[in-house]
Amino acid sequence: MRISQKLDYACRAMAQLAKRHDGRTITRLDELAQREAVSANFLVQILNDLRRAGLVESRRGKSGGYLLARKPDTINLREIVEAVEPSLLSFSTHTEGESGVAVRNAWERVAKELKDHLERITLVQLADRSEAPMFYI
Repeated sequence: MRISQKLDYACRAMAQLAKRHDGRTITRLDELAQREAVSANFLVQILNDLRRAGLVESRRGKSGGYLLARKPDTINLREIVEAVEPSLLSFSTHTEGESGVAVRNAWERVAKELKDHLERITLVQLADRSEAPMFYI
């Protein structure tokens, strides 16, 4: 599965905000960009998508920045995907031919399983440092 850079950055930014979540701590854009090694110009566009979806709040001004709109355990990966890359959860097939309906039904089941699985992954899990990958040699 190919994940876009936009979705990757959105997930990483949301994980950063979840690590700092206490309901009032604001994280500046430049700090988010630096911690995740992403372009601040691109990140602001992504954060605007997340804000429009009701996942983050923004504050203007000298001490402005971003914070989660809800608790990290109530925000799931599906919501992030739907906010920045909704086409990932859609599919299009044709039902023509003898196998068209069966193929479409199979893809519908796959799409449902993917959506269900994305709903089970919360920001708490994305922000959990103990879930960092282990590398064995």
